Amino acid sequence: MAATQKRRSDMNPEELAALEKEEFATGPLRILNESVQNNTQVLINCRNNKKLLGRVKAFDRHFNMVLEHVTEIWMEQPKTAKGQKKAKPVNRERYIQKMFLRGDSVIIVVKNPLGNQPSA
Repeated sequence: MAATQKRRSDMNPEELAALEKEEFATGPLRILNESVQNNTQVLINCRNNKKLLGRVKAFDRHFNMVLEHVTEIWMEQPKTAKGQKKAKPVNRERYIQKMFLRGDSVIIVVKNPLGNQPSA
Protein backbone atom coordinates (compact mmCIF):
# COMPACT_ATOMS: atom_id res chain seq x y z
CA MET A 1 0.00 0.00 0.00
CA ALA A 2 1.47 3.42 -0.99
CA ALA A 3 2.11 6.04 1.67
CA THR A 4 -0.56 8.34 0.23
CA GLN A 5 -3.18 5.55 0.40
CA LYS A 6 -2.54 4.72 4.06
CA ARG A 7 -4.65 6.32 6.75
CA ARG A 8 -2.80 8.84 8.89
CA SER A 9 -3.54 6.78 12.00
CA ASP A 10 -1.72 3.79 10.45
CA MET A 11 1.45 5.75 9.60
CA ASN A 12 4.58 5.87 11.70
CA PRO A 13 6.07 9.29 12.63
CA GLU A 14 8.61 9.24 9.79
CA GLU A 15 5.89 8.58 7.19
CA LEU A 16 3.72 11.33 8.67
CA ALA A 17 6.61 13.81 8.52
CA ALA A 18 7.35 12.88 4.89
CA LEU A 19 3.67 13.20 3.92
CA GLU A 20 3.36 16.59 5.62
CA LYS A 21 6.54 17.84 3.92
CA GLU A 22 5.17 16.73 0.54
CA GLU A 23 1.80 18.43 1.19
CA PHE A 24 3.53 21.69 2.19
CA ALA A 25 5.63 21.59 -1.01
CA THR A 26 2.82 20.78 -3.47
CA GLY A 27 -0.55 21.49 -1.88
CA PRO A 28 -2.46 24.67 -1.05
CA LEU A 29 0.01 25.54 1.71
CA ARG A 30 2.75 25.90 -0.92
CA ILE A 31 2.28 29.68 -1.16
CA LEU A 32 2.76 30.12 2.59
CA ASN A 33 5.75 27.78 2.58
CA GLU A 34 7.41 29.73 -0.26
CA SER A 35 6.66 33.01 1.49
CA VAL A 36 8.40 31.83 4.67
CA GLN A 37 11.44 30.54 2.76
CA ASN A 38 11.83 33.54 0.41
CA ASN A 39 10.54 36.26 2.80
CA THR A 40 8.04 37.44 0.16
CA GLN A 41 4.76 39.25 0.74
CA VAL A 42 1.32 37.66 0.54
CA LEU A 43 -2.12 39.24 0.32
CA ILE A 44 -4.66 37.65 2.67
CA ASN A 45 -8.39 38.27 2.28
CA CYS A 46 -10.15 37.91 5.65
CA ARG A 47 -13.75 37.25 6.65
CA ASN A 48 -14.21 40.70 8.17
CA ASN A 49 -13.81 42.24 4.68
CA LYS A 50 -10.28 43.37 5.43
CA LYS A 51 -7.14 42.58 3.52
CA LEU A 52 -3.69 41.98 5.01
CA LEU A 53 -0.50 42.54 3.04
CA GLY A 54 2.54 41.24 4.87
CA ARG A 55 5.29 38.67 5.28
CA VAL A 56 4.63 35.22 6.77
CA LYS A 57 7.02 34.24 9.57
CA ALA A 58 5.33 30.94 10.50
CA PHE A 59 2.11 29.00 9.82
CA ASP A 60 0.41 25.69 10.49
CA ARG A 61 -1.99 23.39 8.65
CA HIS A 62 -5.01 25.36 9.98
CA PHE A 63 -3.76 28.56 8.30
CA ASN A 64 -2.91 30.13 11.65
CA MET A 65 -0.08 32.56 10.85
CA VAL A 66 2.49 34.79 12.46
CA LEU A 67 2.87 37.84 10.21
CA GLU A 68 5.37 40.71 10.16
CA HIS A 69 5.29 44.17 8.56
CA VAL A 70 1.55 43.95 7.89
CA THR A 71 -0.56 46.61 6.20
CA GLU A 72 -4.24 46.14 7.01
CA ILE A 73 -6.52 47.58 4.29
CA TRP A 74 -10.28 48.14 4.44
CA MET A 75 -13.01 50.45 3.14
CA GLU A 76 -15.03 52.68 5.44
CA GLN A 77 -18.36 54.35 4.73
CA PRO A 78 -18.30 57.88 6.24
CA LYS A 79 -21.38 58.90 8.20
CA THR A 80 -23.47 61.74 6.80
CA ALA A 81 -26.08 64.00 8.33
CA LYS A 82 -29.77 63.45 7.54
CA GLY A 83 -30.85 64.62 4.11
CA GLN A 84 -27.35 64.64 2.63
CA LYS A 85 -26.11 62.43 -0.17
CA LYS A 86 -24.23 59.31 0.79
CA ALA A 87 -20.51 59.94 1.03
CA LYS A 88 -18.10 57.95 -1.09
CA PRO A 89 -16.36 55.06 0.63
CA VAL A 90 -12.87 55.86 1.92
CA ASN A 91 -9.93 53.48 1.72
CA ARG A 92 -8.26 53.12 5.12
CA GLU A 93 -5.11 51.34 6.14
CA ARG A 94 -2.85 50.86 9.14
CA TYR A 95 0.54 49.31 9.79
CA ILE A 96 1.04 46.46 12.25
CA GLN A 97 4.58 45.36 13.15
CA LYS A 98 3.76 41.78 14.23
CA MET A 99 0.50 39.90 14.48
CA PHE A 100 -1.00 36.45 14.94
CA LEU A 101 -3.79 35.65 12.48
CA ARG A 102 -6.19 32.88 13.40
CA GLY A 103 -6.81 30.57 10.44
CA ASP A 104 -10.61 30.47 10.64
CA SER A 105 -10.80 34.11 9.47
CA VAL A 106 -8.75 33.45 6.30
CA ILE A 107 -10.66 33.28 3.01
CA ILE A 108 -7.87 33.29 0.44
CA VAL A 109 -4.10 33.76 0.32
CA VAL A 110 -2.31 34.94 -2.84
CA LYS A 111 1.21 36.04 -3.66
CA ASN A 112 1.72 39.79 -3.63
CA PRO A 113 -0.08 40.99 -6.76
CA LEU A 114 2.30 43.96 -7.10
CA GLY A 115 5.30 41.69 -7.55
CA ASN A 116 8.49 41.44 -5.54
CA GLN A 117 9.22 44.50 -3.44
CA PRO A 118 12.46 45.03 -1.52
CA SER A 119 12.64 43.44 1.92
CA ALA A 120 12.11 45.75 4.86
